[in-house]
Amino acid sequence: MIIAGIDYSMRSPSICVFVGTEDESFIFERCKFYFLTDTKIYANFFLNNIHGESFSKWDGDSERYKSISDWAIEKLIGCEQIAIEGYSFNSSGKLFHIAENTGILKYKIYNIGIPLEVVPPANIKKFATGKGNADKDMMHNSFISETGLNLQHEITPKKKKINNPVSDIVDSYYICKYLYNEIKSVS
Repeated sequence: MIIAGIDYSMRSPSICVFVGTEDESFIFERCKFYFLTDTKIYANFFLNNIHGESFSKWDGDSERYKSISDWAIEKLIGCEQIAIEGYSFNSSGKLFHIAENTGILKYKIYNIGIPLEVVPPANIKKFATGKGNADKDMMHNSFISETGLNLQHEITPKKKKINNPVSDIVDSYYICKYLYNEIKSVS
């Protein structure tokens, strides 16, 4: 089984790819993580399975959306199923840009024939923490409790608050795990 969870954005997209069998547990060590960043120190390898890359140069929104979706598709080739976090109703800012960016990725996933499930953010938060309105700290604390790993200390040790790319990696982990549990529940 090769599945992926995507926390997609224009500023710090993250993908978690789980590789294992249906008989194997969903654990951090069976996952590979990929994220994009505009901060040079985060474009690096962490914990042997987290790979940060710098954004490609772009001129204009269309080129930006294409480069991000091309990066994502490269990571998703070979997956049997994908889950992506749906839109948050609390989003603010460039909502149309976010929708256009995500729409391009969804279209490319459709074209390569990989089944895609869109999961509401509240479902992921409730799955991870028991609360549908969980914040970034609660999500990260659940991740620490489950994996024993503090990604903030590993990736962003100088930051006082949970932020990207840590929060995006955690979200992609739980989106992927949510999909794994959905698949297991029907098999």
